Amino acid sequence: MSDVSTDKTVDFYWRPGCPFCMKLEFSLRRNGIEFVKHNIWENPEAAAVVRAAADGNETVPTVVVGNTALVNPSVKQVKRLL
Repeated sequence: MSDVSTDKTVDFYWRPGCPFCMKLEFSLRRNGIEFVKHNIWENPEAAAVVRAAADGNETVPTVVVGNTALVNPSVKQVKRLL
């Protein structure tokens, strides 16, 4: 997992206790996809990114690569985006 964002960085927005987040994180790791985690409960800027992508809702997981956001994506959708 990286801690510096680039144009091809997978930014992974999540919150503690979210089973969908845990499932996607596991799948990303299993597929060797590196990502930067952003906890929307600890980071107001991260929460704002998610709300902008999810019609004002804080729906997680949300993944952003470059200028493209995917709300509650499958690992297949993330792989296609990359």
